[in-house]
Amino acid sequence: MIDFKAIFTEQLTSVLNGEISEEAISDLIETPKNQAYGDLAFPCFTLAKAFRKSPASIAEEAAPLIKGPYIEKAEAAGSYINIFFSKGSAGAVIMEKILREGKEFGLLKDGAGKTAVLDFSSPNIAKPFSMGHLRSTVIGNALGNLAEKCGYTAVRINHLGDWGTQFGKLITAYKKWGNPDKVKEHAIKELLSLYIRFHEEAEDHPALEDEARSWFKELESGNTEAQALWSWFRDESLKEFQRVYDRLGIHFDSYNGEAFYNDKMTPVIEELMAKGLLAESDGAEVVELPDEDLPPCLIKKSDGATLYATRDLAAAFYRKKNYQFAHSLYIVGQEQSIHFRQVKSVIKKMGYEWADSMKHVPFGLYLKDGKKMSTRKGRVILLEQVLDEAVLLAKGNIEAKNPGLENKNEVAEAVGIGAILFHDLKNDRMNSIEFSLEDMLTFEGETGPYLQYTNARAYSLLRKSDDLPSAANGLSDPYSWEIIKLLYQYPEKIRQSYRQLSPSVLAKYLIDVAQAFNKYYGQVRILEKDAGIRARLALVKAVTIVLTDGMQTLSMKVPRQM
Repeated sequence: MIDFKAIFTEQLTSVLNGEISEEAISDLIETPKNQAYGDLAFPCFTLAKAFRKSPASIAEEAAPLIKGPYIEKAEAAGSYINIFFSKGSAGAVIMEKILREGKEFGLLKDGAGKTAVLDFSSPNIAKPFSMGHLRSTVIGNALGNLAEKCGYTAVRINHLGDWGTQFGKLITAYKKWGNPDKVKEHAIKELLSLYIRFHEEAEDHPALEDEARSWFKELESGNTEAQALWSWFRDESLKEFQRVYDRLGIHFDSYNGEAFYNDKMTPVIEELMAKGLLAESDGAEVVELPDEDLPPCLIKKSDGATLYATRDLAAAFYRKKNYQFAHSLYIVGQEQSIHFRQVKSVIKKMGYEWADSMKHVPFGLYLKDGKKMSTRKGRVILLEQVLDEAVLLAKGNIEAKNPGLENKNEVAEAVGIGAILFHDLKNDRMNSIEFSLEDMLTFEGETGPYLQYTNARAYSLLRKSDDLPSAANGLSDPYSWEIIKLLYQYPEKIRQSYRQLSPSVLAKYLIDVAQAFNKYYGQVRILEKDAGIRARLALVKAVTIVLTDGMQTLSMKVPRQM
């Protein structure tokens, strides 16, 4: 593939006689926002001192000397050297590569032979899957897809909230008031109602709390009945979660949650003790972290109980041993930032440098009416209900605009859920998002349906023509060149998106491609039977390749008709 930047860098290095390194030149090259200023631009300000000339004079003298393959012209514009590439020949090479590689266009080798571990979603067993879980789930999965596009083996882990004193309460409630048929029919709804009833009854009958503690102790001790009930609650909850994951197009390689690490914490605690890192604090055992400006990391409570940090330490060692990860990502809300800094610092203090490859990937919240969603305050929104509503709205849009469409239900599912996925991923992950189904589902602006519709329009053009796409002749009009330059950037956008751990980089890029294509569609008679039709169809095909692959990387489904 042509590397435009490398061509320009090489020419500039030669013309400037080595006064500035090739690497420094490459870092300074910009992409002008206005096409009138060329395809790439180099600012000459940093050369003024070395050449003892004004930046404008340097640009004037250097521009005429720049020549090379695929370069149409170079010109001075103030203190900049602007370069224009040959639209026809360069564009043909780019399109030919995209058409030849198809869905492999954009695959990178950065992570070849390496493993990336991603910890995301992690709902609590026996509690509903709410909109609050959506961000971790879709950001984590998109990062897993991006890791694979960059050549890594991605290991997706769902670190379930499947342990703790709440299970003593749940077992107590089930034994007193539970109905096995109801649990089988609607596990999470029934288990949640039992949990709520336990708290209501415990206000008048405090002895229930003692009973719950006793049952949790039995569970920890391996009591057969307690273990069987816990496993059943976990399995039934997972079945309900899986229904949501299937609709979102998300899978996991491991569902090892908190309970999995029950027998893996002791070696970590013993090593901390052997290395003299444990300190006593009010009867509890902690690791002091004064050099990191962090509060002490609590390892064991005064009653001997372990905590989240103890389990996360055990999990980190288990994952390093079993997966030998190049990096391990924790896609968890920003409120857990101190916790992950503590865990990482403790491992570093133990002498393990691989702690530096553990990264917390925080994100903002979903808001309702500008406020954090809260179960207690009635601001929780159940995710499955939102998915159903989105699909229903999408179906209404289809009925209004294209009532004769085949597979309406399938397309409505793809559009409704794609809208929710894209609405989340187009936002910078650190920003909080105001929840609005109407905003998500519009076919205008920066939305999932807009992307899907644009892609379906491109597929429609390909179906309507008898001519086969061919990049051989190339295209020289400015509208096509704008798209070709964008398509050329796709592999680098994948790389940037993963390096910055930000799916929004890819999401925003896809919008740029769609907007450029729609502009082209409005200005050029694509299907006109003339000498350029096969090249124009090649461009349309290249657009479908990039939009389709990009949306699938964000876990969106891609209907070819809408």
